[in-house]
Amino acid sequence: MHGAKGVFMLNRRAVIMVVGALAMLFSGGVLRLPAEEPVSLTGHIKSDEEGLMEGVAVSARRAGSNMTLTVLSNAKGVYSFPQNRLDAGQYSITVRAVGYDLASPVTVAVSPQSPATVDLQLRKVADISSQLTNAEWLMSVPGTEQQKNGVSGCVSCHTLQRLFKSGHDADEFVQVMVRMAGYAPGSNPLKPQRRVGEIEPINPERFRKQAEWLAAVNLSSVSRWEYALKTLPRPTGRATRVIITEYDLPRKVAMPHDVIVDASGMAWYSDFGSQYLGKLDPSTGKVTEYPISEFKSGFPQGSLDIEIDKDGNIWQGMMLQGGIVKFDPRTEKFQTFPLSPNINSDVAQQAMVMPASFTVDGKVWMNNVGIRGIHRLDLASGKFETFRPYQALGLGSGGMDTGGHSVYGIAADSRNNLYFMDFGSENIGRVDAQTGKIKLLPTPTRDSHPRRGHMDAQDRLWFAEYLGDKVAVLDTKNEKFTEWAVPTKWTWPYDVVPDKNGDLWTGSMSTDRIVRLNPKTGQAVEYLLPRSTNVRRVFVDNSTTPVTFWVGNNNGASVIKLEPLD
Repeated sequence: MHGAKGVFMLNRRAVIMVVGALAMLFSGGVLRLPAEEPVSLTGHIKSDEEGLMEGVAVSARRAGSNMTLTVLSNAKGVYSFPQNRLDAGQYSITVRAVGYDLASPVTVAVSPQSPATVDLQLRKVADISSQLTNAEWLMSVPGTEQQKNGVSGCVSCHTLQRLFKSGHDADEFVQVMVRMAGYAPGSNPLKPQRRVGEIEPINPERFRKQAEWLAAVNLSSVSRWEYALKTLPRPTGRATRVIITEYDLPRKVAMPHDVIVDASGMAWYSDFGSQYLGKLDPSTGKVTEYPISEFKSGFPQGSLDIEIDKDGNIWQGMMLQGGIVKFDPRTEKFQTFPLSPNINSDVAQQAMVMPASFTVDGKVWMNNVGIRGIHRLDLASGKFETFRPYQALGLGSGGMDTGGHSVYGIAADSRNNLYFMDFGSENIGRVDAQTGKIKLLPTPTRDSHPRRGHMDAQDRLWFAEYLGDKVAVLDTKNEKFTEWAVPTKWTWPYDVVPDKNGDLWTGSMSTDRIVRLNPKTGQAVEYLLPRSTNVRRVFVDNSTTPVTFWVGNNNGASVIKLEPLD
């Protein structure tokens, strides 16, 4: 019909057989969704090995657009793009199905007046190594859980494929690890940023054992891995009922770490590696970026946390620039709050900011990753207070040594008491807003490494246990924890948020999947994303029905909107 290569056409007899079997789906020889869901593009997906294939991600991108739309094939091997989701034009088609690719490139003309039918033929690929997710590499390589967890920090900047396809021996890996330890957060292969000023000393030999393991499982001594490459199953059933939109950002070095949606439907993102606040109009794909002045010239750039306060202002933690900013969307003006000189050291790092309950006492919280501590800003006086929870509790040997404990994610309750995630260990911490008293609450799972979380209206703290492969909630009123395991090992959930229906949403930094978990039943749905995605902060827009999930592709310069169909 379109003369596109890689498309298989059914012969007359096969068409009759398929129509007979799928009569409910056909009308006049054109495959359609039910009458209430007209389509603009549809077809079957098959391979010689499997026949009709379920769970294949099919992506369509119109020439000249920054938006890519993705659907997944159902149990009958049918994919369908709703009519109102593809504008008229010429589209390039790509797929994601581990072990397969299109037999040859496919393009198709889409017209709202005439639905297009394009059947896709997939072929087996000779080498699946370039298609593996981080989790699939960890499933495949031999090693202990400790060894595999030891590379969890690597995925912040790049995929694990770089490690296991490398030819480094142990000595070379030690050198690489020392170099990597000198890079600042907000780095990736397109924009590496070195730490500057006074930094903690690095002992190369601390990497020796990990380097020896990596050299034993990479390609330093063999031409091909001596272990089988394992893959996760493709999505089935409910996991295929989804529409995903990916918005490419104009700067290829953009690192959208956090994405949130305001009351007007605009999506805002922080840039982990550059001095920008971004705004995306989901209806058009238009991106507006607002430059942020540097606090400390020559220091690594970028911001992490992005929060909206009760007045609609947008706050950001400015990382190694040393401070926080507030942006008024109405005036499009920034107000800056750099740390005072007495606490603004070379390692000062404000990853997180918490203005949620500042109306209680006029104070805004922020963390300081560099000192494993917390600051509180009095907005009226401009003065900062400093809390060092682990030093106050006598953990570690003093100074910068806190016994491995850290302060990462933060959340305030309705009285502006602060709760923080001990990402280096296994605790949720609390700072009393009135007395400054500090308390640690250990999670039921040991070595859980809680990373990021959010407080709900009932003062319940929902958070992700990164190395525990769990999500959890702390009822701050009775200090009771409840945990739920995610279904796939090595998910490494970074964050979690509940939606209006009670489902929990989290994202994986290693599986390229978004997890939707029912806490009442423990059952979960995993939605496959169309390409490698470095998932960090997760956000759910509860104003839509069904809800809409948002996330940034931190190392992919794009913002992703995921719409479940139920």
